[in-house]
Amino acid sequence: MTDRELTASELVAAYATGELSPVEATQNALQAIEERDGEINAYCLVDADRALEQAKAAEIRWRDGNPIGWLDGVPASIKDMFLTQGWPTLRGSTSIPKDQPWDVDSPVMARMREAGLVVLGKTTTPEIAWKGVTDSELTGITRNPVDPTKTAGGSSGGSAAAVAAGMGGLSVGTDGGGSVRIPASFCGIVGMKPTHGRIPLYPASPFGPLAHAGPMARSVDDTALLLDVIATPDPRDPAGLAPPVGTYREAVRRDVRGLIAAFSPTLGFVDVDPEVAAIVAAAVKSLSDAGLQLEETDPGFEDPKAAFDVLWSTGAAKMLDSFGPGTYERVDPGLRRVWDFGKQFSASDYLGATADRAALGILMGEFHTRYDVLITPTIPIPAFEAGHEVPPGSGLGGWPEWTPFTYPFNMTQQPAISVPAGRTAAGLPVGLQIVGPRHSDDLVLAVAKLLEEVRPWARH
Repeated sequence: MTDRELTASELVAAYATGELSPVEATQNALQAIEERDGEINAYCLVDADRALEQAKAAEIRWRDGNPIGWLDGVPASIKDMFLTQGWPTLRGSTSIPKDQPWDVDSPVMARMREAGLVVLGKTTTPEIAWKGVTDSELTGITRNPVDPTKTAGGSSGGSAAAVAAGMGGLSVGTDGGGSVRIPASFCGIVGMKPTHGRIPLYPASPFGPLAHAGPMARSVDDTALLLDVIATPDPRDPAGLAPPVGTYREAVRRDVRGLIAAFSPTLGFVDVDPEVAAIVAAAVKSLSDAGLQLEETDPGFEDPKAAFDVLWSTGAAKMLDSFGPGTYERVDPGLRRVWDFGKQFSASDYLGATADRAALGILMGEFHTRYDVLITPTIPIPAFEAGHEVPPGSGLGGWPEWTPFTYPFNMTQQPAISVPAGRTAAGLPVGLQIVGPRHSDDLVLAVAKLLEEVRPWARH
């Protein structure tokens, strides 16, 4: 195994023994970017000089026995939706001027710096992170490292592709309808959307109650370690939660055998590719064999897409209305349709969708009085051809139509994680989603860890 394939936890263990240094790990990550990113297009900005400077500082700390955190010196990246001091945050848009002061760090970036992570650069996003694949007029098409003819998913596709390709072992994405979990499933990594407010956001997202940030990594342990770093409260987020009671790196080892899990193969309304369904069912059986009590049942709600569309499109319209003259002509044509769609809704329409969101949250709250977690496929299909919003020839009208397992749990603000479950005959990764009640991020991680233990081959 090369150090590009090592998890962050394994890298840190090697730093501690002197077997590997942060500088060597950073150089190898930068070499991977040089070798692979021309084809994959995961990064929109790489700052090698700054990364090596950070790595040298981490190397000295490890040499002196004074690392500043559990991830000190680990190469990582951050999606280009987060403000980053000294680097532009263009959000995949040609309408955001690059030449302006960039002197503020988002809470996520500030916490990553404080923990000593080596941030290599920024990863690609569709314009304002609006869809479930990653391409834009600004940065082009981001491709899947497993098969570059396929999409990496989105909107955090750059982050997922970077992690999967060994171009930095950790990343942080945003998730307003599945944008961390979709590309995690397609690229064969772990991606988590914690409880809303667990990771503080600044500036406030126009997608409001749907907006989450989430860690992305090659293992559940690494996901927990990164969540420990970025879940620190920040006064700039009025919706932020209090600090976690314990650490996620410890909670992930909780024994969950004997807990009761609901397995919903379709949520009662989703058409799932037969190969995906079989892979997920086999993974669920492995969990059952390991001691998790499984019951096949649906939560009992209908597809909430109509309410999601109102919340999503009005958020997009609000953001785009703040952009400068000429934006309408420049934006992604698909995003322009979302903008037009969002403009037609009234305040009453928005409040109606908010009421539907609340009702869904109440239903799921009651459901979790009977079941500790809910398990579903992450995405009902494998990755499809890159450069398309929907699978070519599918007749689907937009990305939410092929992501029905993810966006409902943005609406309910529950923690949800995608973990590799296996691969199709063509070698494409398939993810399994674990959803818990609000504030049960630790439980969701622990069940994910159990799956990883009983199916360790699924992430390779």
